[in-house]
Amino acid sequence: MGKKRKQQQRVDSSITASLPKQEAMTLADQLGGDVLAKLKVAKQDLTVKEQAAEEERQAKLAFERKQREKNKSFEELLNEYGDKGSKF
Repeated sequence: MGKKRKQQQRVDSSITASLPKQEAMTLADQLGGDVLAKLKVAKQDLTVKEQAAEEERQAKLAFERKQREKNKSFEELLNEYGDKGSKF
């Protein structure tokens, strides 16, 4: 069994070594220009959508914080600020 494995490994390594670097195709070469362009556009659209969703989430959190501050009871405000407030 050991001899067969060694022979298979030698054959595999000789095949990859015999291919010149010019013939080795990259994924971009295999896909073609139009498909690659479509993928790039799709990636840009996805990043724009993710940024918009993140901005919307941040705005929602800020709005909720303001609403919680606005709706605090007198007791909560007194506990939070105490005697620190300015006197008129």
